Amino acid sequence: MKRLTNTIAFVLLCCLYTQAQVRLPQLIKDSMVLQRDAKIKIWGWASPNEKISISFNKKKFNAKADAAGNWSLLLPPMKAGGPYTMNIDATNHLLLNNILIGDVWLCSGQSNMVHQMSLHSVLYANEIASANYPEIRQFLVPSVTNLQAQQKDFPEAHWKSANPSDVLQFSAVAYFFAKKLYDKYHVPIGLINASWGGTPIEAWISEDGFREFPSTLSTLEKNKDTAYVNEANRKVQTKVATLSEDKGVTGQAKWYDPAYEPKGWRTINIPGYWEDQGVKNLDGVVWYRKEIDVPASMAGKPAKVFLGRIVDADVLYINGKQVGSTSYMYPQRRYAVPADVLKPGKNLFVIKVTNNSDKGGFVPDKPYQLIAGSDTIDLKGYWQYKVGQVFLPTKGLGGGIALHYQPAALFNAMIAPAIGYSIKGFVWYQGEANTGNAAQYAKLLPSMINDWRTKWNSLNAPFLYVQLPGFMDMSYLPSESQWAAFRNMQRKSLVVPNTAMAVTVDLGEWNDIHPDHKKEVGDRLALAAEKIAYNENIVYSGPLYQSAHVESNKMIISFTNIGSGLTTNDGEALQEFAIAGADKKFVWANAKIEGDKIIVWSDDVKDPKYVRYAWADNPVNPNLYNKEGLPASPFEGGVE
Repeated sequence: MKRLTNTIAFVLLCCLYTQAQVRLPQLIKDSMVLQRDAKIKIWGWASPNEKISISFNKKKFNAKADAAGNWSLLLPPMKAGGPYTMNIDATNHLLLNNILIGDVWLCSGQSNMVHQMSLHSVLYANEIASANYPEIRQFLVPSVTNLQAQQKDFPEAHWKSANPSDVLQFSAVAYFFAKKLYDKYHVPIGLINASWGGTPIEAWISEDGFREFPSTLSTLEKNKDTAYVNEANRKVQTKVATLSEDKGVTGQAKWYDPAYEPKGWRTINIPGYWEDQGVKNLDGVVWYRKEIDVPASMAGKPAKVFLGRIVDADVLYINGKQVGSTSYMYPQRRYAVPADVLKPGKNLFVIKVTNNSDKGGFVPDKPYQLIAGSDTIDLKGYWQYKVGQVFLPTKGLGGGIALHYQPAALFNAMIAPAIGYSIKGFVWYQGEANTGNAAQYAKLLPSMINDWRTKWNSLNAPFLYVQLPGFMDMSYLPSESQWAAFRNMQRKSLVVPNTAMAVTVDLGEWNDIHPDHKKEVGDRLALAAEKIAYNENIVYSGPLYQSAHVESNKMIISFTNIGSGLTTNDGEALQEFAIAGADKKFVWANAKIEGDKIIVWSDDVKDPKYVRYAWADNPVNPNLYNKEGLPASPFEGGVE
């Protein structure tokens, strides 16, 4: 009995000891970057009233957990430097290594901030191979949601430095932003990358940020009911499960199997959408197949397949083996082919394409190639196709509750755990998901900026953001544009103090919402940071519309950020200006530079009231720049 009593006492003691272990948040660990010249908060959890001692940079600091086990302390401001170690002592001992002090930026937004260097490995192959920046580090926040409450910590994650292997997971925009700043200041740069593709701004704002949005507050309250959320999503899953099965994988012979004998297949072109090639209003699964002649020089060695972009999802099989797949439309398909897959002579390529809405198929004007060594085979041309599955119309089924689209859901899980971690400022690249309502975004963006600054108790923290690039079809007539209206709203948000915007209208691609040119975006954001975060006396932006007045039948346009002068980037006459009278019926206009002004007129508009520049989803040739080489922001302006 005495032995049993001793055993129980020992177990209880072990449990108490285990509970007393000091625990740190995910952000505070090996290789972290701490913010220079600012008080540094270190925090964590321990047993109630436990005493904690921290040794760092030749100084010692003490803290004590409260009755709930929470503790924190502030380290005094320190200069850039490192690497340092941090010793944390309580009933247990923690040692953190390789700590740097420099500048920390919270980088957030949707897919263009998510897009990793690995997705742009062709354009930036040299940049990846030469990445040797141990003092540039990224903390990649896992993609998680929470509708109910702000979370105290992230799932497991780590700080990684910019080397040829780890840089592949860096946000491309954030990496080039950090690299430009590091090359200039030689100060460690930390990037907290909290971003998620396709998400609206509402998901990134805290509940406090919606005080002026009563309908959103109502949604927030409803979403706190987990039973309501679960039931809404269960109903949708049940309805989707009743859709027909894909014949390409449910029959006796799989359509990607070389032994399968194709019957009833038709001809179609790659690239192209099937709705443009004789298939009407089809959402579902379409299989493509083609035998590709591969010379002996390309067989038996590693290869790559470029399949442009596919709407929405795809799986690629070569000779019956799956060699690549992508679950959504936006990434360019660049699949590695193992050395044992290709053989001399005919090789069977089969692509399963799943499309959920709108047009499905292969986006034009992208590379479609098989590459092995120095040899390339063009994959464009006629293929065979067959429909494997037809989806029922989704209208009326209800979309359930997409958690990552809900207000505050991403703030709660992906931003809130970082509150308190001292930072230099914020970098924001988002908006594609909100282009349908520019007027609402005009209220939401300033609200989010104020919300984040308030949470970090830094009401003047630099906030940098990207104006959306050109995208979709070009229009050669003046027309209305949601994307143009959205860019104009982004420009107007510069009235919020200590903000800056990177203009990127010239960096888009008509057929890709994720344009490749991420370096230029990062570089322009870094220029903005140099101005508003580092107080450099530089030209950091292209011309921004300031005002207009009328003289006779001409509008005289004034700008800020003209730098050393207005110019065109191609030496040609100004383009993309349109003018209108009180009826707002816009026509193309003549435009010329006179000193630091632009004169705009049209013989068809005798009494001009409104002027637009680059007002289109994807302007054809927006060629107004300053002499520093930075493009003017699209705008709409006018006179009363």
